[in-house]
Amino acid sequence: MEKYKLLLVEDDTSLGYLLTEYLKMNNFIIEWVNSGNKALTKLSNDKFDLCILDVMMPEMDGFQLAEKINQKKITIPFLFLTARSLKIDALKGFSLGAVDYIRKPIDEEELVIRLNRLLGILNEKKDKIQDYHVIGKYHYFPLTYELKFNNESRHLTARESELLFYLLKNKNQICLHKDILQTIWGKNDYFNQKSLNVFITRLRKYLAKDASIKIENIHTQGFILIIPDD
Repeated sequence: MEKYKLLLVEDDTSLGYLLTEYLKMNNFIIEWVNSGNKALTKLSNDKFDLCILDVMMPEMDGFQLAEKINQKKITIPFLFLTARSLKIDALKGFSLGAVDYIRKPIDEEELVIRLNRLLGILNEKKDKIQDYHVIGKYHYFPLTYELKFNNESRHLTARESELLFYLLKNKNQICLHKDILQTIWGKNDYFNQKSLNVFITRLRKYLAKDASIKIENIHTQGFILIIPDD
């Protein structure tokens, strides 16, 4: 059985130790750091399958760390662990590109199940993905989360890339809200619906330099990525 390598960023010593030992017992390879700066150093020098970010940390919180990961174009999916329960915090987490948002106190067994599901889906998609796709005047590289227009390159978050790949795979046909959410987010709920709308808006902006490319909204049903046939 394949072992996934995770980076855990958690400043609580007791929780960090508990999660590290429990995940090791469940066939994960874990590296644990207690600050955002240490996490950035690790991510710059090593390869991980997924990053688990605590939100409430001193100096650099998990949201700020996620922003740094995106700015540095580090290609890694990440999820948040947090004691925060407000809707605005969950929406912020998803808008930064998180693949999941898990509230404390943590059920360790549930965490393992969710990690295996997420990583299984991500790896299955990688196995089926070709190096690049032509989208109008753009070149899209799903394995590195890159979208290129002429000499300009944009680094996508893992979630932005997942959504674009899903729409592309179903180009010129309606993608229902519920199907997108179940496939990519794993759940059709209020937070994920709001998150989906945010990501659609971003993708429209990223693709705006080619007027022939459109992501149309089909009211109450879903979206269509329209790409003219060659």
